[in-house]
Amino acid sequence: MSKKMYKIPEEPPMTVSEPAVAYSATTPVSTGWNPNVPFHGTQEEWWEHFRRIEEGNFMTLEEFDLKFETWRKEFLASRSK
Repeated sequence: MSKKMYKIPEEPPMTVSEPAVAYSATTPVSTGWNPNVPFHGTQEEWWEHFRRIEEGNFMTLEEFDLKFETWRKEFLASRSK
């Protein structure tokens, strides 16, 4: 058996098929939030983030169920035509 030494790169080269490379190649540079980058923040920053989310429009579970059932019936009716 041959005792040939192979040179193995320490880090494999990134290819375009990898999601991170494809995403960075297709999206413009922005200073906003990037879903592919983990968000590290203080507890107060997280609470502020949750408070901003909670300021949005919310509906009760009963309202949602009613809207969903209405949509489902219309969707199934349109598929059976």
